[in-house]
Amino acid sequence: MERKNIYLCMLAALLSCSDSVKMSWTAEHMPNIFPDYAGVVIPPNIAPLNFALKDSADETRVVFASGEQLFVVKGGKQGFVIPDSKWKKMLGVATGKSIQVTVQARRGGEWMAYAPFSIQVALEKVDSYLAYRLIDPGYELWNKMGIYQRDLESYTQTPIIENKMSGNNCVNCHSFCMQNPDKMLFHMRETFPGTILVDGDKIEKLNTKTKETISSLVYPSWHPSGKYVAFSVNTTKQAFHLNDKNRVEVYDEASDVVVYDVEKHEIVTASNIFSKDAFETFPTFSPDGKTLYFCTAEARPIPQEYSKVKYNLCSVSFDPATRAFGTQVDTLYNAKSGGMSASFPRVSPDGRYLLYTLSGYGNFSIWHKDADLYMADLQTGMSRPLTEVNSDDVESYHSWSSNSRWFVFSSRQIDGLYTRPYIAYVGEDGKVSKPFLLPQKDAGFYHSFMKSFNIPEFITGKVKVQGRVLAIKAKEDKGTDVRFAK
Repeated sequence: MERKNIYLCMLAALLSCSDSVKMSWTAEHMPNIFPDYAGVVIPPNIAPLNFALKDSADETRVVFASGEQLFVVKGGKQGFVIPDSKWKKMLGVATGKSIQVTVQARRGGEWMAYAPFSIQVALEKVDSYLAYRLIDPGYELWNKMGIYQRDLESYTQTPIIENKMSGNNCVNCHSFCMQNPDKMLFHMRETFPGTILVDGDKIEKLNTKTKETISSLVYPSWHPSGKYVAFSVNTTKQAFHLNDKNRVEVYDEASDVVVYDVEKHEIVTASNIFSKDAFETFPTFSPDGKTLYFCTAEARPIPQEYSKVKYNLCSVSFDPATRAFGTQVDTLYNAKSGGMSASFPRVSPDGRYLLYTLSGYGNFSIWHKDADLYMADLQTGMSRPLTEVNSDDVESYHSWSSNSRWFVFSSRQIDGLYTRPYIAYVGEDGKVSKPFLLPQKDAGFYHSFMKSFNIPEFITGKVKVQGRVLAIKAKEDKGTDVRFAK
């Protein structure tokens, strides 16, 4: 209470020289706001965290203060819209420190102040852009979707490619090599099928189905060298529950893991990741490129036993020089003993931590309400649930920033229907802070925007290649056939 009183006295002194109003009383509780930015940790290069007071009031205002810096924002129909120049100036002052936020409201003729909350500003920046796919939540409506990029220092969103450019077909599975915006790939389905690989000014269209594999390549993850991409090949089905909390069910009837050689246009694999006796999927490389992580489950009759399929999280060595895989498979998470199913492993670029999802069964965790994020310390071997970020609804589709201090993930915690992107800070000690919702100019944006944010990925800059160039490549190029190395 003493620290709070000291803060309020300092605030009063600062406000005496600004646009102040007389407070009749001060509440003991913090304001009910959306998005909930109270107590979050943010990077020093993020767009203003606009929010709205959910309680009714005749008039509202909010005071931002850090050190001797202070400014006031009056509330409006879009909530509190923070001026960009003032916000950036305050972030500069508050880097490595905190911003104190005090919401004030007038009801009748009286002004009151809520208990203040703080926003911590980390020393480490986040990558300047975020890439994601926007799609209807049922994944069956393809009339309008695209892969987009958002400038995290502003609210500017631009398309990388929209499916209206190429016959309204499906575009999916975007992936970047070490957060590099100039080295990426994505898939196109239906009208002009193929995998589009971008490497600077070079654009390739690949035909990735071979007679030896059950499908085209999906679920990509780049080797850090850029010379390889790990994929899975999957026979995937989608169904809908008539009466179940999980509306959509996606499952594999078969799946394997392979590695694609970018220069030789060849697929290589091994028996311990390519077997009819197991479902292997979701491969990803370690930052040193010498380990391949993947998920694997005992093959079962599908769809009869779809709910009994539970995936282990495993790893196998990989030699980039010879393209050879190790013979020993190590298990990081055992589904039989743990009782859950693992999916979507992602290793931090510094090699210290591995994020993954656990859910009750299966591998398409983004539609399972019990799906939670877990983090393994690869130095100690210890793994724990991320209670700091998990909610009562799904958390998954996570990826790391290039400096390993931030990760982004998709969650349905707002309404259980649409996935939205949240960003969380990871300290050097592995402590994870309360995540914050990707800020928007209008605080009510997420209540009216009817698209899901699919697979958000940090990138270090803007993707420069034009969507129309990618669309022309998809439509006019017959594509290069990928070979299966024997």
